[in-house]
Amino acid sequence: MSLRINSEAPNFTAETTQGMIDFHAWIGTGWAILFSHPKDFTPVCTTELGYMAGLLPEFTRRNTKIIGLSVDPVGNHERWARDIEETQGHAVTYPMIGDTDLKVAKLYDMLPAEAAGEAAGRTAADNATVRSVFVIGPDKKIKAMLVYPMTTGRNFDEVLRLLDSCQLTAKHTVATPVNWQPGEDVIIPPAVSDDAAKQKYPNGWKTVKPYLRVVAQPV
Repeated sequence: MSLRINSEAPNFTAETTQGMIDFHAWIGTGWAILFSHPKDFTPVCTTELGYMAGLLPEFTRRNTKIIGLSVDPVGNHERWARDIEETQGHAVTYPMIGDTDLKVAKLYDMLPAEAAGEAAGRTAADNATVRSVFVIGPDKKIKAMLVYPMTTGRNFDEVLRLLDSCQLTAKHTVATPVNWQPGEDVIIPPAVSDDAAKQKYPNGWKTVKPYLRVVAQPV
């Protein structure tokens, strides 16, 4: 299947380092970040998982759960987690999915449905496309996706910024401009008329162009 923004995040049951989960039930009523890895004991992913562990309190503060996926068994994940804590300085306390049969990687369109074999017979290069980040809302729909090559470490500060934007724009009818950071001005979308905007923003806004109206971030 082909996933796009606002597609329903495919549900699945899977073994994780914290036991069996039903993904939608595990998400609950909050937000979730699913981020994937092509193989355990890979260098770039080791740095990523450690950094994400350090950011966990920030995601928790935003009512967001994080979960990793790697195309290897859970037993390998547990051994890898010890290396991650030793080398990166943060213990991995969020769950990591074991995807030995490639089921989740295929569900999320990271590997083709016809991909053969299981984790044991595949290398990281075989799984190179399993390098995605999915931001999933409380409605279980995909709000954003990022895909990186194996040779480029992901910017998880940007994932946090992206989440802030997704949560803000889900709550308020606004858009965030380039390089936006929380607390900065936002954009009133063209779909909101001036009359409707007056009701929402009685203190007014700055009109740069008729289609570009800037206003203080709503709270």
